[in-house]
Amino acid sequence: MERYDIPYARPGQVIGLFGGSFDPPHKGHVHVTREAMKAFGLDRVWWLVSPGNPLKQRGPAPLSQRLEAAKAVMQHPSVEITDIESLTGTRATADTLVALERLYPQVKFVWLMGADNLAQFHHWKDWRRIMDSVPVGVVARPGDRISARMSPAARLYAKYRIDGQARHLLGRAQAPAWCFVNVPMVDVSSTQIRKRGDWGAQVLPE
Repeated sequence: MERYDIPYARPGQVIGLFGGSFDPPHKGHVHVTREAMKAFGLDRVWWLVSPGNPLKQRGPAPLSQRLEAAKAVMQHPSVEITDIESLTGTRATADTLVALERLYPQVKFVWLMGADNLAQFHHWKDWRRIMDSVPVGVVARPGDRISARMSPAARLYAKYRIDGQARHLLGRAQAPAWCFVNVPMVDVSSTQIRKRGDWGAQVLPE
């Protein structure tokens, strides 16, 4: 298996963190990444390909397979594919953020997620610590807008929400801060791909 070392970051950079099992990665992940980079004023985005999702009972495909597929699908000079959670020994997002803040004390991180994740964010380990430690950028997916806006996390942190028209300020905002943006989405999911048995049939971005 190829080693994915801890990536380099310059002091003062704003880096979006897009975590997930990427089982498999697909053009929807690519689209969210590109839109988030433009919307939130990010210098770079790191994909955090997780060894395993604590909220999922079924284990994902081998990490090496998912990393190689992610590299094939996500080709952008400002996006880096990492297995940093394997290197830090963390699984939960809250723990990963603590490790990253120790490794990169002069870097500004922004956690990126789809609206579907915001809808169930209150089930994540130490989710309030996540909201209180880094800005959070939420990109809407088809059918998830209402449940996300009405979620416990959205209601509890309503006063810290940055208006969509000021979304480019999120990267430099002090936590807690979050922003919800609606963008045209690619209606594809890893679950759909697995059900079709198309794991290896990656669709590269145009």
